[in-house]
Amino acid sequence: MEKLTMKRKKLLKKGQPAANLMECLPQEVVFHILSKLPLTSLLKSKLVCPAWRSLIQDPLLISKHLLHMAEVDNDPSFILQSNWPIPDQLHFVDFSDHSEGNVISKKLPRSAMLMCLVDSCNGLLCMHDTSQSIYICNPFTRLYIELPKLINYPTRVGPLGFGFHPTTKEYKVLQIVFRRQWKRRDLNVATSTLVQSEVQILTIGIPAWRNLGMIPYRFIWPASKAMVNGRLHWLSKPNKYTTVSLLISFDLETEQFQEVPKPDCCGLPWCFHHLMVLRGCLSAGACHDYEQLEIWVMKEYGTKESWIKEFTIGTNYLPQTLKQQEILSFNYSKLHFPNSFVRVLCILKSGEILLEYESRAIVLYDPRNGTFRD
Repeated sequence: MEKLTMKRKKLLKKGQPAANLMECLPQEVVFHILSKLPLTSLLKSKLVCPAWRSLIQDPLLISKHLLHMAEVDNDPSFILQSNWPIPDQLHFVDFSDHSEGNVISKKLPRSAMLMCLVDSCNGLLCMHDTSQSIYICNPFTRLYIELPKLINYPTRVGPLGFGFHPTTKEYKVLQIVFRRQWKRRDLNVATSTLVQSEVQILTIGIPAWRNLGMIPYRFIWPASKAMVNGRLHWLSKPNKYTTVSLLISFDLETEQFQEVPKPDCCGLPWCFHHLMVLRGCLSAGACHDYEQLEIWVMKEYGTKESWIKEFTIGTNYLPQTLKQQEILSFNYSKLHFPNSFVRVLCILKSGEILLEYESRAIVLYDPRNGTFRD
């Protein structure tokens, strides 16, 4: 165990408050206890005493707690953003006690600034405000840092990725910006001919962005991202004139892009619509004829032959929380934005699949009998 600052054990006086009793425990004991608590219990523990509140915000404890949560076989917790009825409202949803029939769901306090969730990693949120300033936020402590501004900030920005590499222990933010090349046709008139994707990267804790140059990819919008093996993954197109999609990875350690092999799903090269991580594996959703959502899983990372179609889910289900008069809007979204109207969040220990509809409703799907449950 890492060396921690130790407090000498004090003798308790009769009638000493319980909070003081907690402060008298050796810090290494408190550290060990807190690192193994469920997230909701850990947050409540901030109220025990000032020493605990300070320790719970310690990066070392946060890392230990994340490691423990990854090792235990519990269902996950999520922070989801809903755009209805309140725009950009964050919700904390905890399924860790789902096996006992308990699901915790609550709204998180809104920031004084209007901010939109862009990405997340290890419980930290990457957000931007109306001026496109970027922030890394801890939604539970409500602490945040503002990232440095991009130099020569462009008028158009693309996908933004936020991730952590387990080897380097570094958090990085990747920003795709669009630069327009100008070509002069004559001495007086300059016209744009090509929009290129430029990559800017920032290591959290370092005060400046670095330019990694141009890349030959056009990321599909809305951007769908998955984080596996220290690599960010997106869907991309070679250019705007083709419907063929590519699966692209970015290694946060080497800072290199690479194409990841896709399966030959139904012979359609553009079939993938959104990415996710299921049981630690890179996975993707594919919509066909707008009636079925197929879930493909790459069992062995980087091996094309390891892709398997694990589930097929009908897409005609309308959650009860979506009002009946919204059916037309729902069908429009399903037709024109198949990568955003429904997405897969995870597979629970029960085997049920957690789905999110239009950032407004959460539904459990049981693949054994094909039933949905709001």
